[in-house]
Amino acid sequence: MSENLKTIKELADEFNVSKQAVRKRLTEEFRANHVETITSNGVKTLVVTYTSNPTTGDLSVVKILEQQLFVKDKQLENKDSQISQMQNLLDQQQRLALQDKKLLEEYKSEINDLKALKIPAEGSQAEQENSQPKEEVKALKFEIRALQEELNKQKIHSQEEREKLKAELTTPKKWYQFWK
Repeated sequence: MSENLKTIKELADEFNVSKQAVRKRLTEEFRANHVETITSNGVKTLVVTYTSNPTTGDLSVVKILEQQLFVKDKQLENKDSQISQMQNLLDQQQRLALQDKKLLEEYKSEINDLKALKIPAEGSQAEQENSQPKEEVKALKFEIRALQEELNKQKIHSQEEREKLKAELTTPKKWYQFWK
């Protein structure tokens, strides 16, 4: 009789499914006819009795488990194809990144070459540009000094004119002299 008994774990291993899947598929009728609870060493174990002539209930469980296996196999195939696609995309991305890095290095070297060519020309031109503003600044300073001297002279004349105007305004005039 013990040869005809299988635990749920043994059934799950035999059909390559989880124990929970086996428990879920056991109907109440199947449990009443083919499942026994055996206690050994204080542990209760569900045991399925196995007969050489499978009943229709057993066949339905087997069919259901086979269907689940088929679905799982399809899912695994799908995941394998997704993994291979991801691997291809990753390889492509790495190749593009390497190309970008090479182009960037080439551009940097070209820029450095161009900078090396422009530095002497820019240095002499910069010296000329620096000398021109210095000459212009000197000329402008000279003009500013000349204008300041003129302003000082005008201030002196304007102060004398202000005093004359004050004197004229403070002296009383008659009404007929306002138009003069």
